[in-house]
Amino acid sequence: MAEAALNKIGKYEIIDKLGDGATSAVYLANDDFNKRKVAVKLVSQAALKDETRGQLMHQLFMNEASLAGKLNHPHIVEIYDAVADADNTYIVMEYVSGGTLQRFTRTDNLLAIGDVIEVVYKCAKALEFASQLGVIHRDIKPANILVKDNTDIKVTDFGSAAMLSTERTVVDGIGTPAYMSPEQHLNKPLNLQTDIYALGVVMFQLLTGRLPFVADNIAGLANQILNGDPPLPSELRAEIPTEIDVVVRRAMARDQTVRYMTWEQFAADLAAIASGVPLPKHGVLDTEKFNTLRTLSFFKSFGDVELWEVLRFSEWVDVEPNTMFIKEGEPGDFFGIIVSGEARVMRKRRVLSVLKAGECVGEMAYLGGADTTRSADVMAVTPLRMVRIGVRKLEVASEICRLHFDRTYLRILVQRLAAANSKLAGI
Repeated sequence: MAEAALNKIGKYEIIDKLGDGATSAVYLANDDFNKRKVAVKLVSQAALKDETRGQLMHQLFMNEASLAGKLNHPHIVEIYDAVADADNTYIVMEYVSGGTLQRFTRTDNLLAIGDVIEVVYKCAKALEFASQLGVIHRDIKPANILVKDNTDIKVTDFGSAAMLSTERTVVDGIGTPAYMSPEQHLNKPLNLQTDIYALGVVMFQLLTGRLPFVADNIAGLANQILNGDPPLPSELRAEIPTEIDVVVRRAMARDQTVRYMTWEQFAADLAAIASGVPLPKHGVLDTEKFNTLRTLSFFKSFGDVELWEVLRFSEWVDVEPNTMFIKEGEPGDFFGIIVSGEARVMRKRRVLSVLKAGECVGEMAYLGGADTTRSADVMAVTPLRMVRIGVRKLEVASEICRLHFDRTYLRILVQRLAAANSKLAGI
């Protein structure tokens, strides 16, 4: 079939070609059944039938196909379907419209330093999620990180992944040489540290606009990775603080005992930089918000995926002292969780309670529905920051996210009832 005549792949109507390579092409298509646009990666039949590469291509396809419906994380491209029939072999994926991180690796188009921290943090959390399912990506690079909006990213292309929990043979020599870890170049057994190394290289490149190691050929590049020391990012971009140099150097450490051993360690150091070092950035970083939510007692039962979802449908509000931000008798169309500061709950000028960080406010709007009217006033006592959640927005959240809110509020109500009973009993 000539390329010009290709207007359908399986049940998917082709809209446009997004890109192609030596062994596959990616198309933008309509999924009429689910009423959404999708990306369809069509594997070349010639590549599948090639005597030397056919078996590898088949295995890479099976790798990615096996992950359909499993890697459900807000910063990983979702795989919807995989088909191998007499006519075509293809993967159907979530469509992300913003291109890749590759365009931010040029010296004339670098991200703000704080935004680099944001992007790398989200990648680290996504790859941590994958590693918990026994998946090592093995080909982390800017071209495999899609940009949804600003610093909202999604890791893609798990075709090269190693599945540690399966019996499937791991193919050696997979990856892009400039981003491959020393152990990858030596064909040694791999663990999640190989992805940590690759993400360290990506971080270096996003910060400086160049790769840490450059050579004329793969052998020379491998020699530098195995024996050389890269420059510090701050040597190439003066405004980069020392704290970032330390993180990049540790992520890229040749010695695996020096390199970060867990994604949790890597992400924690990135979060510490985001909250502790003044950096050029656009607004409050999601990294800061995510880690703040993680510390609040209200969200202690929420998983990472649900916390990212909360960030998407909530807003962060700052309230000045002595400001009445909830008034008795008004419609209860939102509720909140206090991030910092104190608030006073009052009825007829009588103080009923004082709320602090991690406690909820206006929760009857959620428990009673959007038509509920406020039964008390709430005033900020100190400068107060609050996560504000519209009731209507939560109604369209995922079922698991709503379940966490239900369970948390049930726990809070039980605690309050127990406290009230104790008070009545004079205990």
